[in-house]
Order: sequence, then structure tokens, then C-alpha cells
Amino acid sequence: MKRKVQAFLTEWKQRPGRKPLVLRGARQVGKTYLVEHWGQEHFQSVLTVDLERERDLHGLFAQPDPKRLLEELALLKGRAIKPGETLLFLDEIQACPPALAVLRYFYELMPELHVIAAGSLLDFALREFAHSMPVGRIEYLHLHPLSFEEFVEALEGPALVEYLGRVGVGEPVSAAMEKRFLELLRRYFFIGGMPEPVRVYAERQDLLEVQRIQTSLVATVQDDFGKYGPRRLHELMRQTYRHVAENVGRKMKFVNVSREDRSGDVRRAFELLAQSRVVQPVFRTAANGLPLGAERDERHFKALFLDVGLVNRLCGLDLVGAEDLITVNEGALAEQYVGQQLLAAALPFEDPQLFYWSREAKNASAELDYVISRHQEILPVEVKAGKTGTLRSLYQFLQEKRRQRAVRFHLRPAVLEEVSLPGAERTKVQLLSLPLYLSGQLERLLQEVFD
Repeated sequence: MKRKVQAFLTEWKQRPGRKPLVLRGARQVGKTYLVEHWGQEHFQSVLTVDLERERDLHGLFAQPDPKRLLEELALLKGRAIKPGETLLFLDEIQACPPALAVLRYFYELMPELHVIAAGSLLDFALREFAHSMPVGRIEYLHLHPLSFEEFVEALEGPALVEYLGRVGVGEPVSAAMEKRFLELLRRYFFIGGMPEPVRVYAERQDLLEVQRIQTSLVATVQDDFGKYGPRRLHELMRQTYRHVAENVGRKMKFVNVSREDRSGDVRRAFELLAQSRVVQPVFRTAANGLPLGAERDERHFKALFLDVGLVNRLCGLDLVGAEDLITVNEGALAEQYVGQQLLAAALPFEDPQLFYWSREAKNASAELDYVISRHQEILPVEVKAGKTGTLRSLYQFLQEKRRQRAVRFHLRPAVLEEVSLPGAERTKVQLLSLPLYLSGQLERLLQEVFD
């Protein structure tokens, strides 16, 4: 499966002065597959060290001499390691904290060697890290589940993705193509972007097997909870994990997760899930200016799940026959889907954040699904699961913040409209309305209509 991030890996390989690369992401998002298959295309050999399984090799990383380390590693693995020709891949590096510290010596003493590390619980490991981190001597790359475009290419090949990349605003898509993309969008809602279910569906078209794999993925993530401390904390993480999946798009209230535990304990469980990248907080922002995070309100936040397909699995939806089903949480799935595409579209070397806006006032409450920044502009984003829906909150935001542009995702064709805000002044604003299947093309389309 082709991933967008491969282009950044290739750029990293060729860049003078590159640093060891640490790939971050949740378990099972395809980190190992990505590095090994990309490495086989760009190097004469790839030497993978799985530090979770090959614990007998941990002692090698206690020494700060990279040349000696590589010499002993080559002897133990029976493989030559040649700078410029060999990619050294340290997988599951969180299992061996000293290996993180050694990365600085690769950068300082052997910069000609290409080194990539990856870890599934890396954020948690870094928080507990007792060694000196190689600050300024490593760089990060973030990997998410497959985007909608990557999903389409895995199922249908590159031609449809190239077509998506040419769809413009105000250019009608034929009814046949529209139907095809909506069918693919619905499949993505139920299969999701986790690589293994996508691969199996692409090969076999077997939704029952996809469901089995999704069930296994959910169980695998929950098995990791045993690594986080006391048994009660494990149980709280399981409750929070399921609660987020069942309440995507709703404000998190810790009392709704457990009425038997202190809110501080539930918050700790949520933070651990966020560190393991299986949930994504979406913080409220006042959105008065940039950066949006400067006015982040950490007391009020919503949460997205790792993957829209796993949301359905945790909620108990049977995939067989689901493609013709209208579910009770269509709106939540659409919000999860768009948030997932926004995260996937971010630059891979940045750790993306998501924000929403709300106003709580008697008879005048309002809430926007997302608020994003582009260049020096703040754009409100509204998500609708169907072809219709009011835009009251969107209009209130535009009036209150005196903004002139907004984005709406729904199921209708792409169009740029000039609309009048309610009120005596009848202010005109620009509303870019896009079909949900074009959410991954947002930056291109914004550039097309606003630049």
C-alpha cells in the first residue's frame, strides 16, 4: 500500500545533514511495513532489529560507541552494515530506552549511516524516559491510519485518486463518478484506514474477515493497557477507550466514564490513551487569533478515536450488510472521518492538533465541529452527514469573530458560494462547500479558490 509519507522518507534519505528519524504512531498503523518496504526500494539492504522481541540485544546499546555497536550487531545478526547502502531500522525502540539515547551518537559520530527507529508506545516511553534525550539530534515523523485517498488507491489503484486530485470547485462531477466516490466513502466509514483490514478487503472483498481483524486490533490495543500500572487503571483505560468510541464528537465529561472513580483518575486514563495515540483530544479554543493553541481550554475538549472503522467495531456494528445501513451515529462518524483526514493531511514532521469552538450561553449556545488555521487566517469548519442541515453555529462564529470565509463538508458537489449572514447588516461571506470525499483535498481546493 502506497503511503503519502514515503515522499518525505525519500527526501530525508537524500538530505545533507539528516538526523536519525523516529517514526511515531499508534500500534498497527503500518510503521514496520512502511519502513521495511520503502527501505527495500531505496537501499541495498535493510537490517531490522526488533527490540521488543530481541531483548538479548539490549546490552549492545549500553555503549556510546556506534562503530563498536554496529560491529557487534553485524556479527550477531550475520549481516554486513554499510553506511550509505544499509538502512538500520530499530523497531519497537520503546522497549529499550538506552537505544533512544544512542541515537545521538549515530548523528554525531556516524552521520553517513541511515537510521530509522519506530515505536508504538513511544510517547509513554518518552514520558518515563530516565536517560538524556538526544534533543536536536533526532527528528520525528508521524504516521496515521490510511487517509481516504490512500484507501481508494489500495482498493482501486491510482487512477481514481488522480481524478480526485483534479476535481475542482464549481466543476460538476458526473452522476456515475459521484456514486462511485460515495460508495467508496461508505466503505471507508465501515472498513476504516487501519492497514491490515484494508489489505484484506482489497485482496478478498470479505467483510466478515475484515470484522475479525478489527476485533483483533481492538483486543491488541486493550492488551497494551496492562503495561500502564495498577489493575484499576487498566480497567479505567478500557472504560475510557470504549466511551470515546461511543461518544465521538461529544464533549468529554469524566463523570460519564465512571461515577465510581475520581475525575483525576479518569483524566489520567484518558491522557495515557492519548499518549498511545489511540484517542485524539480536540480542545476548545476561543479562536480570537493565532496560534489557535494559545487560547486552548484544556478543561473542555472532545475526543476522536484512532480510526472510524474501529469506532464501528467497538460500537458493535456488524459489517456484513452494513454498507446499505443508515446508522444512528452517522453525524458522529462524519465528524470522526473529517477529523481523521485533517490529521492525515498534516505535514508528517508535525504533531497535529485539532480544535473546535463553542459558546455556551442561555438561548444562544453554539458549537463548531472544527476550527483550522491556514497561513494567517482562521477558518471555521462545519461537518454534515447528509445533503442538508442548518449552519446557525457557523454563521454565529463568522459574525462574532468577523471572519469572511468558512468551510462546510456534506454530501453535495463542491461549490463556492457568497452568502448573507443573518442580521441587519447582511454581511456577505464566502462559504466553500465540499463533498465529504474531498476532505483530503482541502488544502488544494482552498488554494484554488482563495489564493
